[in-house]
Amino acid sequence: MKIFICCSKHIYNRISPIKETLEKTGHIITLPNSYDVPMKEEEMKKIGAEEHKNWKASMLRLQKEKVEKNDALLVLNMEKNGQKNYIGGATFLEIFMAFELGKKIYLFNPITDSLLKDELLGMGPIIINGNLGLIK
Repeated sequence: MKIFICCSKHIYNRISPIKETLEKTGHIITLPNSYDVPMKEEEMKKIGAEEHKNWKASMLRLQKEKVEKNDALLVLNMEKNGQKNYIGGATFLEIFMAFELGKKIYLFNPITDSLLKDELLGMGPIIINGNLGLIK
């Protein structure tokens, strides 16, 4: 299966072993936007508001392409800055795109109480509780 991994840029350093495990079982992995330069957005903000806006728009278009080209989404909703099972705005948009396109949606960890909990539940993700073997 072709899987697009999504998560906060702050946990990109945790992707590699997950990617390797999934590839060993025959999955083809697509990495998150700006994976090779996780703090690119911060650089763009420093350049200027217009440049940041244009960069962000290009990233949103790119994430749409990635969702369309894959069979499933694996959301690595892990702890970020003390917030358990974090899902940010861009990741939420990726989840919604996958939902609209009828793709499988896997969450690495359960959904926590948050502003988006009801919407996330409504999209019917498969919660794997860290067990990559449940991705089929």
